[in-house]
Order: sequence, then C-alpha cells, then structure tokens
Amino acid sequence: MNRVFAVAAVVIRELIRRKDFYVLFVLTAAITLLMGSITFFNEDDIARYVKEICLLLIWLATLVIAVTTAGRQLPAEKESRTIFPLLAKPISRTEVLAGKFLGCWLAVGITLIVFYLFFGVISLAREHELPLVNYLQAVWLHWLMLGIVAALALLGSLLMTPAANLSIVILAVIGIWTVGEFLNRVAAKAGGVSGWLIYAVYYAIPHLEIFDIRERIIHGWEPVPWGAVILASGYALVYMAMLLAAAALLFRRKPLT
Repeated sequence: MNRVFAVAAVVIRELIRRKDFYVLFVLTAAITLLMGSITFFNEDDIARYVKEICLLLIWLATLVIAVTTAGRQLPAEKESRTIFPLLAKPISRTEVLAGKFLGCWLAVGITLIVFYLFFGVISLAREHELPLVNYLQAVWLHWLMLGIVAALALLGSLLMTPAANLSIVILAVIGIWTVGEFLNRVAAKAGGVSGWLIYAVYYAIPHLEIFDIRERIIHGWEPVPWGAVILASGYALVYMAMLLAAAALLFRRKPLT
C-alpha cells in the first residue's frame, strides 16, 4: 500500500500544478456570481435558480476534471517514457494502476470540497441557512459517481487514444446521467430482440443518476434515507472494482512499446 499511496501522491501534486482546476473553478464562480447579481426575479426564485446553475456547473466541471485527470495518466507516462523507470522499481502494474486511480479519486475529492464550499457560501448568503446533512450526502454521492467515471476513463485510456477517450467517456457519462434511467421504458415499448438488447444495456451500464440529489438541495427537501446512501455506496464500489479489475487485466497484458 505504501507504493500505491506514493503513486497517488504524485497524481494529486500533478493536479495542483495544472491549471485545469483553477480555470474551471474561476469560470464556475464567475458565471454563478453573474447570475446571482440578477434581481428582477422574486428573491426565493432567484436563489433556487442560482443554486441550480451553480450545481450544474459543478457537476460539469468536476466531470471534466475527473475524465481528463484519469484519462491522461497512463498515456502521459507512456509518451514521456517515465513508465519504464516506474515499473523498474519494485512495483507491479496493478499497483501502478491502483495508485493512479486512488490519486485521481482523491484529487477529484479535493476539488469537490472546494467547489461545494463555494456553493455553500453562495447558498448561505442567499438563503441564510445551510442544510449540512444534505450537503454532506451530496458531496459523498457525487464523489462516488466520479470514482466510477475515473475508473471508466482509466479503462478507456488503455483502449483508445486520449482525445477519443475524453470525448467518448464524457458523452457516455452525460448520456447515462440524463437518459439512462429511461432505457427500461424504451425497452418495454420496443419489445422483441431490440427490446432485450436495450434491457441488456440498461442493466449493464452504471446508473449515475442515482447519485444526483441536486433537487433535494435546490428545493430544500429532506435528506436521503441513510439506508439508500449505503446501498448507493455499495453499488458504486462494486462498479469501480469491476472497471478497475478489467483495466488491471488489460494493463498487465498490454505491451508498453
């Protein structure tokens, strides 16, 4: 585990040095503050609009950070040829992959904390209250979702070029996030072989929408039952494990030249 944590620490330091996070954070803050300056709506309504816009920007920004951070790890090591001295040390390919994933996941968690702290300040300034339990649940579930995305991007980086991996993973995640929950209804209407194929896709994809509790924060609803949070956590960890196992198997067999 010391070797895994050492690789993870390098990934976190890399994110801190890069400009991706800072650019996306400043852009999110600027758009949110600009929308918050609008005063021709009812005060309660504009507070909800600002929260909705800010949360959407946070989800999009952290999605981009997760995919780009995870997707460039192995290709960058291979392109700069630092993968060879890394593997020459007493560390296995599986440990390298585990360290890369852990570093990406922890780095994304740090960015989430920063984004949600900004969101909390904006909400507190507008509504003068802070539903802490809802926020903690939102950060935790969001982090789990990004763990699945990071694992998927790592796996994709072993199968595709970095540009293709970035585009396909982001489009796939947005597609699952927005329409994944409706595929079973489409399958029921389609029927026949096509219906069974759609059902297969429905049950195979990770349902990222179950981690999205933005509506509860925007409208001030009650927190998610903790039993549901535990089930969602187990669901996410199982998907991460499956994706990482596939990536480890492929990485062990993939030539580095």
